[in-house]
Amino acid sequence: MIQINKVKHVFVCLCLLGSILAVPRVTQASSQSTIKYALPRLVKIFGAGGVKNLYGYSTGFLVSPEGHIATIWSPVLDTDRLSVVLHDGRKFEAEVLGAEPHLDLAIIKLKSERELNLPYFDYHDKVIAGPGTRILGFSNMFRVATGDEPVSVLHGVIEARTDLPRRRGAFELSYAGDVYVVDAITNNPGAAGGAILTYDGKLLGMIGKQVRNAKTNTWVNYSLPIDVLSKSIEQIITGKFESSEDQKKPDTQAPERYRPVDFGLVMVPDVLYRTPAFIDSVLPDSLVAKAGLQPNDLVVFVNDELIKSCKTLSAELGKLEAGDLLRLVVRRDNQLISIELQVPPEKK
Repeated sequence: MIQINKVKHVFVCLCLLGSILAVPRVTQASSQSTIKYALPRLVKIFGAGGVKNLYGYSTGFLVSPEGHIATIWSPVLDTDRLSVVLHDGRKFEAEVLGAEPHLDLAIIKLKSERELNLPYFDYHDKVIAGPGTRILGFSNMFRVATGDEPVSVLHGVIEARTDLPRRRGAFELSYAGDVYVVDAITNNPGAAGGAILTYDGKLLGMIGKQVRNAKTNTWVNYSLPIDVLSKSIEQIITGKFESSEDQKKPDTQAPERYRPVDFGLVMVPDVLYRTPAFIDSVLPDSLVAKAGLQPNDLVVFVNDELIKSCKTLSAELGKLEAGDLLRLVVRRDNQLISIELQVPPEKK
């Protein structure tokens, strides 16, 4: 009887050990299958860069067989020579179809005379995941891939789905809404626009821009949930979308009462389609100089309006009238700084 009990005990232990060892093998097999599935759906994007050390590359993922690509809204797209490289090394020119800056989302499309029939992610499947979900992050971080090399893959776990407020000074983020915070270092140079997937291959979200918590001075690794982006993706692709910012037609009759230099701002040369609104220099004894603005500050908001370029800045300043209150929010290194000015009388 004692011998039989020992045999049973050993058998039970071996079964438990086998089940424990089997879990990593199943997970590994699942992740390898997902990686094989995902890589052909990721693309490398190359565009504008070089202004104030901005990177000229980013990542995107295919959302239609015709070559529609979801990616991050960034200065990389501010060029008429945008190019995309597929997983197999094929290179295409691309164009920006539309963007929603408040979601940090842009949709670009490959230019091709042939029917492409490319593999793609179904963004209609609005998968939502909770804390503890294991994920894979795909991106061309640090420009490791320029041809047919695969993009990088990181393993991680979702820590939370939470709100990163854009205007409370904690996070330098134009997007205001829920994000997935993950424990993998996903948000690297060039990674923005990449994708995070569950281990079984479900698209969860798009990797966001590099963002630092200004209070703790730590980088935030986050992704924008696909269920938040899905509607705008659909509308841009079908042509039924009008962005709250870029899709508005310019008002040719808009007033131009004031220019940046009227406040003491000298901006960087406007050489790109959407040159970021970096301050090149500040005129001595000017309004902004007295308020503490400095060269290399990036103008982010003018009276609560998001500033995406030097052109946008000029347009917003041109609408002001003498005596108005002007609120400027600038990004300096890793902080958001707010100032208020009273608009001076117009110069005759």
